[in-house]
Amino acid sequence: MLVGLIGRPSSGKSTFFKAATLMDVLIAPYPFATIKPNHGMGFVKIPDLAPEFGKISNPREGYVKGEKGYWRFVPFDLMDVAGLVEGASEGKGLGNEFLNDLAGADAFIHVLDMSGETDGEGKPAKDYYPGNDLRIIESELNKWYLGILSKAWKVFSRTAEMQKKNIAEAIATQFSGLKVSIEDVKSVLRKSPFDPERPSSWDNSQVKEFAQSLRKHSKPMIIAANKMDCPNAKENLKKIKEEFDYPIAPCFAEGELALREADKGSVIEYIPGEKTFKVLKQVNEKQKLALDSIQKFLDEYGSTGVQEILNKTVFDVLEQVAIFPAGDKLVDSKGNVLPDCFLMKKGSTALDFAFRLHTDIGKNFVKAIHIKTKKAVGKDYELKHRDGLEIMTK
Repeated sequence: MLVGLIGRPSSGKSTFFKAATLMDVLIAPYPFATIKPNHGMGFVKIPDLAPEFGKISNPREGYVKGEKGYWRFVPFDLMDVAGLVEGASEGKGLGNEFLNDLAGADAFIHVLDMSGETDGEGKPAKDYYPGNDLRIIESELNKWYLGILSKAWKVFSRTAEMQKKNIAEAIATQFSGLKVSIEDVKSVLRKSPFDPERPSSWDNSQVKEFAQSLRKHSKPMIIAANKMDCPNAKENLKKIKEEFDYPIAPCFAEGELALREADKGSVIEYIPGEKTFKVLKQVNEKQKLALDSIQKFLDEYGSTGVQEILNKTVFDVLEQVAIFPAGDKLVDSKGNVLPDCFLMKKGSTALDFAFRLHTDIGKNFVKAIHIKTKKAVGKDYELKHRDGLEIMTK
C-alpha cells in the first residue's frame, strides 16, 4: 500500500512528509524544493493489543508509545512528489515525472495551503483562494486518466464489441500501470449511465466523465487543509467544504514537525495525534513562545491534524483493518511480544490473512484461534479491526 502526497508548489507537502516520517528532507520557501520523490514510512495510530493482556509489544516494524505501550504505530509507505502546476498533464513543470511517480499510489493526500498567502505556482500572493489549487489538481489528474483512456479508445472499444468481450477487461489492461484493477473498472461501470455493451457509441463527453469517475474511484483523495494557523485559513476552509465533497481535515504540519522533533530530542514528551504535550527540559524564550503557539492550536482543534489525516487515509479512504498474528502467549520464538501487525483490506478473511503470512500457511490452513475469545474461526471468518489470530495448519 502506497499513499502519495500531492499539492501545488510550496503548499507544505515536504513539511507534512517530514512530520509524518521524521526523514531528513529539504524544506525550503521556494517552489520545487522537491524534485525527485521522497519515500518513507508513515504510521497509523491504534490502541495496541498487548496491554489488554498485561504485556508491552516489541514491534519488528513501527513502534509503541504511551503509558504501558498503549498506542501502536503501524507503518505504511508514504511518498512525497514534486509540486503540481497547471499544465502538468501536458508536461509543464515536472508534470510527466510527477504523474509517473504517482502511478503506483493507492490513494492521495492533497496538502492544500489554506493561508491564501501563495498562489498556484508557489509565489507570494494576497487573499488567494486555495479552491483554485484544488480545481487545478483535479483537472490535471482527470486529464492524466483521460489521456490514457483516449489513446486507444476507438480501437479497443470496437474490438471489444466485435469479439463480444467485456469492456472492463480492456480498460483495466489500458490502466494496468496505474494499479487499476478489473474490479475497479466494473465498479465504476455499474454506477455509470453509459452502455457497457456498446462502448463505441460513447461520445467524447461520456469518455471524459468515465475517466474522471475511474480516477476518483481508483485513486481516492483526502484533503489536508494545511497552515490552519494562518489568519485567513478558517474562512478558506469553510468555502472549500461548501464547494468540494472530498474528505477534509484541518492541519498544522509545521507545528506537528516541531513537536515530533522536540519529542525526539527529549525536550518534550509527545504522542502524535494528542491534544497536549509535556515539557521535560528548560526551554528558552523563543522555544517557549513556539510551544505556546502550538498548544493554542491544539486547544482549538484537538490535534495538529497530521496523525488524524494519516489514519483517515488508511482506515477510512483505503478501508484497511489492522490484524495481529498472535499465539496463545502472544510471543514469537525469540520471546518478542506481538512483533507484527498487518494492514489488510476490510472484508478480508482468516484465509486471506494466512496467505498474507506465508503461502504455505495459507495452503495448509485448518482453522484460526481468536486470542480474545479463545474460540476457533474458519477460513471465511471476516477480519475485524485489531483482531489477533493464531493460524493453525495441518
